[in-house]
Amino acid sequence: MLYCPECETSLDVEEDEVDEGEVISCPECGMDFEVTTVNPVELKPVDEEEEYEEEEEEEAEDGDYS
Repeated sequence: MLYCPECETSLDVEEDEVDEGEVISCPECGMDFEVTTVNPVELKPVDEEEEYEEEEEEEAEDGDYS
């Protein structure tokens, strides 16, 4: 059984059923975690704001150059 690193709620996922790169959401606190390794299972918080900022920067670079 896996536990949320943020609020320690048990996640409804068995350790032997996850794959590296898979994203798991905590039903209690709503945080998303990416599986970084499977043996042992390690979870890393997914930072959606960081991904959004990177997309904005790419759009700004491709924008109007006048």
